[in-house]
Amino acid sequence: MDKIFVQGLEVECVIGVWEWERQITQKLIIDLEMGWDIAVAAKTDALEDTLSYKDVAKRVSAFVIEAKANLVETLAEGIATLLREEFAVPWCRVRINKRGAVTGARDVGVEIERGQ
Repeated sequence: MDKIFVQGLEVECVIGVWEWERQITQKLIIDLEMGWDIAVAAKTDALEDTLSYKDVAKRVSAFVIEAKANLVETLAEGIATLLREEFAVPWCRVRINKRGAVTGARDVGVEIERGQ
């Protein structure tokens, strides 16, 4: 399976379970891998024949900002559902990094895979 990816998408959003977290924005770093057959686009060299990573990044960013979720797990599942339903992606891997959330750890977060 071919893959299209977006790595290091930074989104400032409300995320967290603590009251103080609900009053600020924090940066999440999102990595996406999406299964996609790129054969047609490779042949036609036309944007409309592929999955636009620009459109995906814009939509995922908007979703994350609007969600104001408590948990990164909730966001990861929501992003995977969005990719599969709105963009017809048959398989995806979503990784969300909430850098700095744990003292002494550089990176913390979740990674999920959904689809075939």
